[in-house]
Amino acid sequence: MDSPIEQYYLTMGSGSAPCDERLPERYRTLLDVASTIATHRDLGDLARDLTRLLPRVVPVNFISLGLYNPHRHTMKFQWLEANVPTSLVAGFEFPVEETISGHVWETQEPLLVRDLAQAAQWPRSRETVQKYGIQSSCTVPLTTAVRRLGAIGFASVQKAMYEEEDVEFLNHVGKLVAVAVDHALAHEENAQLREKLAKEKLYLEEEIKAEYNFEEIIGKSQALKRVLKDVHTVAATDSTVLILGETGSGKELVARALHNLSQRRERTFVKLNCAAIPTGLLESELFGHERGAFTGAIATKIGRFELAHQGTLFLDEVGDISMELQVKLLRVLQEQEFERLGSTKTLRVNVRVIAATNRDLEQMVQEQKFRSDLYYRLKVFPVTVPPLRDRSDDIPLLVRHFAQKYAQRMNKGIETIPSASMKALQNYGWPGNIRELENFVERAVILSSTSELFVPISELKRPTVSGQPPTTLEDAERQHILKTLRETRWVIGGPAGAAARLGMKRTSLQTKMEKLGITRPV
Repeated sequence: MDSPIEQYYLTMGSGSAPCDERLPERYRTLLDVASTIATHRDLGDLARDLTRLLPRVVPVNFISLGLYNPHRHTMKFQWLEANVPTSLVAGFEFPVEETISGHVWETQEPLLVRDLAQAAQWPRSRETVQKYGIQSSCTVPLTTAVRRLGAIGFASVQKAMYEEEDVEFLNHVGKLVAVAVDHALAHEENAQLREKLAKEKLYLEEEIKAEYNFEEIIGKSQALKRVLKDVHTVAATDSTVLILGETGSGKELVARALHNLSQRRERTFVKLNCAAIPTGLLESELFGHERGAFTGAIATKIGRFELAHQGTLFLDEVGDISMELQVKLLRVLQEQEFERLGSTKTLRVNVRVIAATNRDLEQMVQEQKFRSDLYYRLKVFPVTVPPLRDRSDDIPLLVRHFAQKYAQRMNKGIETIPSASMKALQNYGWPGNIRELENFVERAVILSSTSELFVPISELKRPTVSGQPPTTLEDAERQHILKTLRETRWVIGGPAGAAARLGMKRTSLQTKMEKLGITRPV
């Protein structure tokens, strides 16, 4: 397809000698206009150049650009330029039917008006004429191959300054300008879209920060995301939470996240490991004692419940509490009151209790090693933390985090981790979970003498958890289900699915998987 310049030359010259003396100058002017359009991205600069170039071949004192606004069915005048002394105001917007530009946009035909004072059918255009002293105009459509943009008007302060050959010439100028306007609008739309996407990204990042403010809980696996979603759901309440999971899986971090996301975040977070304190002293640690309450009680002691007043008490390894002490713990959970050892005075507290255990409390209840009423009181909202072997996607993030942490502490410049080593770390079972991984990475940093993390892979070749005998019934059940799921390539339903092999209904298996924290690796 011929360019507007070539079309103009062929039209006016009919392929032979020019029929207009001004044709060579107009041809050069079109070339200059095309060059200006290629040079300028700013439409205002383009308009100023047009008011400078066009008077060489056609009388132009004013140039106006009106773009169609489809949302309001109006013509918005983006800019107005002049080469005569005047005070210009752009940015006004009028209904399509009240302006010459709107008429040209609708008809897609150029319009020559020799006396604008007589253009009564376009009142807004007449107002502009009176304001700037314009007498005659030639307006042409701004249209590309794909869309109708608006119209561009060329005007003079004198009457009857435009002829039919001027209309033809300015129509070709309009075609060139339309391309420039289309590119400028596309650039502006892209810039607005980028800004919108940037704002949306910022919003999403802020939303994620607000929703998952979990300090050192690191990971992006689906299994972990489900846990964090549960944490966020229950954090705002005062309900008791029971965190279930293997040793070293990060139960304490989840407990701290619950506290930090709760309304009690400004109050104390008190931790007590029930398995680390002798049974005879655990009651005193929980409830405190008066002076002389027992041999060695030489002073009054405040218990953990009192310390956690209006805050959170985290009872780790709650499955190790004796049956006798379980009765007193149940009373505190139900009534929020207790007595110190050696005292008859009842103390009331406001404490949110979060408990955690790596033991199968349900099995312990059946074996009468744990009170059922306490179990159900603790299990108001259970959260199961998945073992690291079910979060293989999180291992690279954790390895980098721990490597950076210990490299800074030891003043070592660890910059890279071999991909083969990372793959080996992901394939290992990690029976000690995150705690084992962290200790392993710390050892790797100690052994590293270059910027590359030295990973002692040989230490990872001992039997993984899947090859070790399970320590609890829950572990055995999880391992058996996982083995079946891997064999069926994680197909749950159907005659060849895991549910059929296990002799279960599909829905029952899905419920069991959710309870055990089993999720398909991403």
